[in-house]
Amino acid sequence: MRTVQMTLEVELLTRVDEAVAALGTSRSAFTRQALEQALARLQEAALEAKHREGYERQPVVEGEFSDWHDEQVWPD
Repeated sequence: MRTVQMTLEVELLTRVDEAVAALGTSRSAFTRQALEQALARLQEAALEAKHREGYERQPVVEGEFSDWHDEQVWPD
């Protein structure tokens, strides 16, 4: 690991310190987890955009998935 220095607004740091105390963790651990979650959300958003762009380039045509309609019905 490497040590980094960050500048945070006082109010944000206060909120982080409150969360850290409530969770029983450290600022560093809390920040690492928050950054990992933020990066995961960015990756998910990028994949969703790629998926959306694919459907915009090649939209679903009517009846394309109709063969599977009967497969989705649960038997009584």
